[in-house]
Amino acid sequence: MKRLAVVDIDLCVSCGACAKACPRGAIGVYKGMYAKVDAAKCIGCGLCARTCPASVITVVNMDE
Repeated sequence: MKRLAVVDIDLCVSCGACAKACPRGAIGVYKGMYAKVDAAKCIGCGLCARTCPASVITVVNMDE
């Protein structure tokens, strides 16, 4: 089962901490407004969620 990070963009503070923590470069801050996850690159490791100061990232199990 694939795991994927999901960002609550309504609460994202656009700090970029998650993007810096991601070992695969799967997260970027877009338009200076919110973080977005590239599902093709995300391995679901959870480093982004543990790093997020706003606690708006969760890692979920996805059906393949």
